[in-house]
Amino acid sequence: MEAPLVSRDDREGMAFLTLNRPQALNALSPALFVQLRQHIDTIAGQTSKIGCVVLQAEGRSFSAGNDLRAIQAGDKAPTPTFQADTIIALERLPQPTIAAVQGHCYTGALELVLGCDLMICGESVRFADTHGKFSMTPLWGMSQRLPRRIGPLRAKEIMFSGRVVHGKEAAEIGLANFVVPDAELRARTEEMARQIAANSWHTLRADKMLVDGGQNLGLQDGLAFERANSPGRGPDMEERLKAFAAKN
Repeated sequence: MEAPLVSRDDREGMAFLTLNRPQALNALSPALFVQLRQHIDTIAGQTSKIGCVVLQAEGRSFSAGNDLRAIQAGDKAPTPTFQADTIIALERLPQPTIAAVQGHCYTGALELVLGCDLMICGESVRFADTHGKFSMTPLWGMSQRLPRRIGPLRAKEIMFSGRVVHGKEAAEIGLANFVVPDAELRARTEEMARQIAANSWHTLRADKMLVDGGQNLGLQDGLAFERANSPGRGPDMEERLKAFAAKN
């Protein structure tokens, strides 16, 4: 039986999705995207079971990007926009998501991790948009998510030049939350995931929905959006208040 291209491991309310093609630097083949999408769609319906999602990868690199050999071989995804739609599905997960990234994270892989809410990088990380090196253009969201993450000035420079962005710079420009030694990447990511999952999942889902829903609104419209859509107290509020009172 062949190993899955994307594995899932659940621990204490956290789901860890792991790209599992290390021998190919986790190149993003259509088949890998199909498996990733299956996991994402399943997790989207498990809000009572999963409170935080981690996207990570085996081997020395997160992903070298789109699988060019698969493209040359004529491999195709189920639909023309399947990869882009999968990243949208990742972005729209009700649970907070964290990308743990080491080594190469090029082009399509960068587009993929930009679909996550948060990002932690190992010191070996190397981000780049190499569309221009192969006369390709973005289709999975680079031109929209990267400028929103780091601003249009920096995004255009990175996209136009195709240069590599290393971990320290990624954290400085807001592409990643912070950078850690590679040996600590998994542990530090799980630490953050546990810290997030320890909070009310009701609040986590509401926070994500409200922040994402207001991103393209002006301040006054955003405030109105929050008032109209904030779900209010969660079902675990009383229990949490009692636990707090007992400790104090």
